[in-house]
Amino acid sequence: MNFSLQAKLPNLEKSIFPVMTALANEHNAINLAQGFPGFDTDPELINLVSKYMNQGENQYAPMMGVLGLREKLSDKIASLYGHRYNPVTEICITSGATQAIFTAVSAVINEGDEVIIIDPAFDCYEPVILFNKGVVVRSPLKPMTFDFDWEDIRSKVTRKTRMIIINTPHNPSGKVFSVHDVDELKKIVIDSNIIILSDEVYEHIVFEEKRHESICRYTELINRSIVVYSLGKTYHTTGWRMGYVCAPEWIMKEIVSAHQYQIYAVPTPFQYAIEEYTLKSNKYLELSGFFQEKRDFFLKCLEESKFVPQECSGTYFQLLNYSAITDENDVDFARRLTIKNKVASIPISVFYENKRQDKLLRFCFAKDNDELERGAERLCKL
Repeated sequence: MNFSLQAKLPNLEKSIFPVMTALANEHNAINLAQGFPGFDTDPELINLVSKYMNQGENQYAPMMGVLGLREKLSDKIASLYGHRYNPVTEICITSGATQAIFTAVSAVINEGDEVIIIDPAFDCYEPVILFNKGVVVRSPLKPMTFDFDWEDIRSKVTRKTRMIIINTPHNPSGKVFSVHDVDELKKIVIDSNIIILSDEVYEHIVFEEKRHESICRYTELINRSIVVYSLGKTYHTTGWRMGYVCAPEWIMKEIVSAHQYQIYAVPTPFQYAIEEYTLKSNKYLELSGFFQEKRDFFLKCLEESKFVPQECSGTYFQLLNYSAITDENDVDFARRLTIKNKVASIPISVFYENKRQDKLLRFCFAKDNDELERGAERLCKL
């Protein structure tokens, strides 16, 4: 028998992350490409998972998540940003931030709805918009400074604009929202039907004592906003696929309608473990200092190289300009760097609609210092 399928995303390229990780593995390169921590999870958290498994918490969790965990997250957001979500109706535990984003967009976007995303855009945004027959509208950050171009964003708003996706701290640039950025966003959406999807997975990784300008701080925006967070990024457990989404009840009802038929619920013992662990606020409040030291160590090791670092105000990624080394496009140079010099990175042109060439590679510094030092040593030889 002959079978055929009509691809829903026929022109979608394969994500760059598994491509570069596979290349790193094939050539035994230091993997500074994919954004996962290169150090162990806190043994205390692992022991808590075992504790709850042994206590029998191995069956389905409630669909929106263990209530105690949602209550702790509500307390945390209220303490940090001043807004208290109802843990019963406005917080849902998800299988990572990627699922939260997919579910949130699926709940809101219908055929023909326009969604503005900011280039360079993390690669999970566009596919889910297209999957739901929405229209992707891109607005690039300003070259080299990566400032938000609010005039350009404003010019792309139409009567069909249903959502704006923002990401702060921004991956891959490391840019963080300012109060000015929030004010400009308010001007655009305040008298509109636009929903904001705010990707804040690096909320606890902001440097130089800058403040994370969460949407949750701004009462004018909360009732039209969906906010996505990551537990894996916060607790160095990316393989557990744990995140959560917050939204006003009227939006959350639609999110949960999609969530229940995508995964229903995430693993129960992980939720109980993180519920208990979340009480220890120092575990996340100290992340900025921890990763700032990592960033500074990596840059110190690169001082003798020809790479020029871009400003990095948040996330655990550092952009390096390589224009003093080669005229190659960033995809070709990233491949050569992995194969020949044994250091894997991410070319950021893949996050642009027009594959804009800024001669920049993204390196993850969430690694042990020894690995960062060895990687930098190889980069300095170029």
